[in-house]
Amino acid sequence: MSAAEFTPTCDLCDAHKTDTSGAFRVLPPVFRDYGALRRFAGPVVTVKCFEDNTLVKAAVDSPGEGRVLVVDGGASLRKALLGGNLGAAAARNGWAGVVIDGCVRDVGELAACQVGIRALASMPMPTEKRQEGQRDVPVQVQGVWVRPGDWLYADEDGMVVADRAL
Repeated sequence: MSAAEFTPTCDLCDAHKTDTSGAFRVLPPVFRDYGALRRFAGPVVTVKCFEDNTLVKAAVDSPGEGRVLVVDGGASLRKALLGGNLGAAAARNGWAGVVIDGCVRDVGELAACQVGIRALASMPMPTEKRQEGQRDVPVQVQGVWVRPGDWLYADEDGMVVADRAL
């Protein structure tokens, strides 16, 4: 889904502000923009990992098909789960975006990647490769549940998640 094809997050929030079912969620405003695309949306693929980006690399090296990779990195500020090489792979392989509850590195390189990238902060320290983590499981990102197959919408105002395409 291109950035021009979805309703702005403010309008989505206006339309769903009384939804108490949990089908519509808003991610806290703690994420920074790192990729070249400020607006992105798509169905969610999840990875849960802690200071080990083995599964992040495997995901962005696979066909993205316009999806958004949501990474529960345990909000670690000690290691970067995505850098320039993986950001370039995400763009090259057709991912709409990558949202990391954790850190990124190679900020200058990420800014040139034609993909949406959001993370908590930048950290130059790389991860360890321990082959640990899980893929396609429900994750909590800053206390908000995100499930495989949900839809994530991101723009200049923030990020929202819904249980279906809106």
